[in-house]
Amino acid sequence: MLTLGLVLNTVGIGLLCWLIVALAIYALPFFVALNIGVLALHGGAGIVGALLVAVASGALTLAAAQFAVAFSRSPTLRIAITTAFAVPATVAGYHVALALSQIGGPSPVWSEVFACLGAVCIGGSAWTRLTVFAETRRLEPAGGGGDYGSTGSHRRIA
Repeated sequence: MLTLGLVLNTVGIGLLCWLIVALAIYALPFFVALNIGVLALHGGAGIVGALLVAVASGALTLAAAQFAVAFSRSPTLRIAITTAFAVPATVAGYHVALALSQIGGPSPVWSEVFACLGAVCIGGSAWTRLTVFAETRRLEPAGGGGDYGSTGSHRRIA
């Protein structure tokens, strides 16, 4: 019975940590969904209607950002979108890691170190989850004259 309790506690703590990290990574869509859901509830949509509107708005926010990052040719726009997602995730990651590190009772200095590490890891995960959809493009030659390797029409310098 003791072994079963230890295994179930470990699984439960692992699932809780996964859920906290997932919510921290998707902090911006969660924030948008929460606000629009509350607006819909106060607008008279009812609990079920507000929940449906909230889920749809959060999913639409995430999908629109992934679409914009994937198909945008402007690196500035990509950086702006991923930064808009990574900054709230970093702040949420900091606070989650700080709260979890204070449970164990380390010194305040170590709590801050763990919180900063958590912020970097969760912010980096949020950044990576959006940039993974970005299409990598081939580097073009500066002259842009064409594909020299496949036609064999390049000049040889002796």
